[in-house]
Amino acid sequence: MFTGTYQNSIDGKNRMIIPSKYRDELGHRCVLTKGLDGRCLYIFSLQDWEGFMKKLSELPALDINSRQLMRHFYAGASECDIDKQGRIIISQDLREYAGIEKDLVTIGFQDKIEVWSKAEWENIEKIEPSEIAQKLAAYGISI
Repeated sequence: MFTGTYQNSIDGKNRMIIPSKYRDELGHRCVLTKGLDGRCLYIFSLQDWEGFMKKLSELPALDINSRQLMRHFYAGASECDIDKQGRIIISQDLREYAGIEKDLVTIGFQDKIEVWSKAEWENIEKIEPSEIAQKLAAYGISI
C-alpha cells in the first residue's frame, strides 16, 4: 500500500523521480495513466494494473459508460521503465492532461500513486478539516 506526500519536479527531459519509498513495490516497470479527481495521473505496479484492467474488462462492453471508463484509462496508459535513478518519463499528452509544467506532488493512494501538478494539488488541498469530518460521518466513520 502506498502512502505519503512528496514534492518534486520534472526535469528538462520530462522525467520525474519516483520517491524511493515507492520503488521497491513498483519494481523496474510501472504503468502511468490518466487519473480522476482534478486531472491527476496514476502510477500502478504492473501487478496492480493487471488487476485493475481485469475488473474493467468485466464491465459490459455494450454499455456506453463502461466503454468510456475503459477508454479513459487504456488510451492514456503507457508502460514505463524506471531508470537507475528512479525516474520515469511523463509523455507530453499526460503532462498536458494533468497540467504539469515543472513542480509536482506525488502521493501514495492505496494501490496506486497519484501525480499532481503542484498548483492543482494546492486547489485540492483547500478542503477544510471540518468538511472532511462531515464526509467521514456521512460514511459512518468516526475518529
